[in-house]
Amino acid sequence: MTTPQPEFIAPYPDLCTEEEISRLVHAFYGRARKDPLLGPIFEAHVTNWDAHFVQMINFWSMKLRGTSHFRGAPMPKHVALPGLTAELFERWLQLFRETTSEMENRDLQFNADMLALHIGGRLWLRYQIERYPDRQLVELQGA
Repeated sequence: MTTPQPEFIAPYPDLCTEEEISRLVHAFYGRARKDPLLGPIFEAHVTNWDAHFVQMINFWSMKLRGTSHFRGAPMPKHVALPGLTAELFERWLQLFRETTSEMENRDLQFNADMLALHIGGRLWLRYQIERYPDRQLVELQGA
């Protein structure tokens, strides 16, 4: 018997619990902060980790469960960061997928991975348009 393939259903309130989202966010940033490429960037720009965790949990809750707790504008904050590259976005996606792969909820894993790829691609595209308007756009490969 084959296992049914997950499908993209986010946002959907029953996709996961707030506790699962909290575990995902904390586990991901635990990895990212130790990463030689991403860690220095996060440590230089996140001044209050407790507040950042709350924002990220609210963000992913909105994206995955359809809640309305998130308030913010991620795009301008990311565009303002100096020196971002496709390699950094690809590494972010890789670490995110490593984190979701350890979760028991396969529907959460699939939907979070699909959203991360979409979000990372949009952030990187906008970053290039704003920062490098004369360069050819480079798409993320999704590592």
